[in-house]
Amino acid sequence: MLIEKISPRFCETDALGHISNTVLPMWFEQAREPVFECFVPDLDPQKWNLIIAKIEVEFVHEIYYGRQVEIRTHLLKIGNSSMLIGQEAHQSGTLCARGRCTMVHYDYELRQSVPIPDPIRERLEAHLVETASSARPGIRGDRSAHGE
Repeated sequence: MLIEKISPRFCETDALGHISNTVLPMWFEQAREPVFECFVPDLDPQKWNLIIAKIEVEFVHEIYYGRQVEIRTHLLKIGNSSMLIGQEAHQSGTLCARGRCTMVHYDYELRQSVPIPDPIRERLEAHLVETASSARPGIRGDRSAHGE
């Protein structure tokens, strides 16, 4: 599991006094940078080979300015050319939002998805967790690697 700590900025609040729902997708993307680095270690946009196919965010509880937010990122599934990434936002010990993102390994010249190379797959598998919603035949997860 990958952990990113975020300090909410005042400009991210909305008229109701909590963090705007438009901010969570950006925070989740920021917390996916270690996953991006598995594909493009220097994060050079000229070498970029990922696209987002789908994002979902479920808002569970308000998030407030002035208190740090912890974003937890893990892999739920690694397919041939795509991966399903799970994320959660916690503030003061409370789950505030959860999200899922499908990303595809993509060749921009061919304009199509391409298989994830084995060395990258091995790095990704270090962050693979098995959950009730992701446990299916062929999906591997090692809960002991995450202290569970």
